[in-house]
Amino acid sequence: MTRYVALLRGVNVGGVTMKMADLGETVRALGYEGVKTVLASGNVLFETADAAPAAKKKLETALRQRFGYEAWVHVLPVAQIEKLIARYPFPRSTERHAYVVFVEKPEVRDELLAVALDPEIEKAEPGDGVVYWTVPKGDTLDSAMGKAQSAARHKPWLTTRNLNTLEKLAR
Repeated sequence: MTRYVALLRGVNVGGVTMKMADLGETVRALGYEGVKTVLASGNVLFETADAAPAAKKKLETALRQRFGYEAWVHVLPVAQIEKLIARYPFPRSTERHAYVVFVEKPEVRDELLAVALDPEIEKAEPGDGVVYWTVPKGDTLDSAMGKAQSAARHKPWLTTRNLNTLEKLAR
């Protein structure tokens, strides 16, 4: 059995709402064990013998059927989340957000890394299947990277989490 984190994209923002109790129930109905939701933004921990791609497919299908939206999920072993946290390259600060952008397609990751950033405002660095990103609090949506991520064509391929959220998931 592997302990996984499922990161749902776009939950409880932009019109897609679900109760975390309902999310947990949906994941348990797939036969997964040790199910625990974390925060109200579509983060769930679970255990299964399934490989990550199979779990992703099952979760997306179940979410689409139960909640009636175009569900996109990133499924990663907790051990991988721990490594991503340890490799975060920027200093942490109370004035800045520390983000990890999970990207499923290398070409989308490359496109994000090619965005022209003002290094006085925001910084981005590549990681293993992710883009590490830091931006001042309050500037996320208006920043160059924030705008690049919000492109509709990227919805199926990426989701962003604050490092604090990832640390809660890794405990």
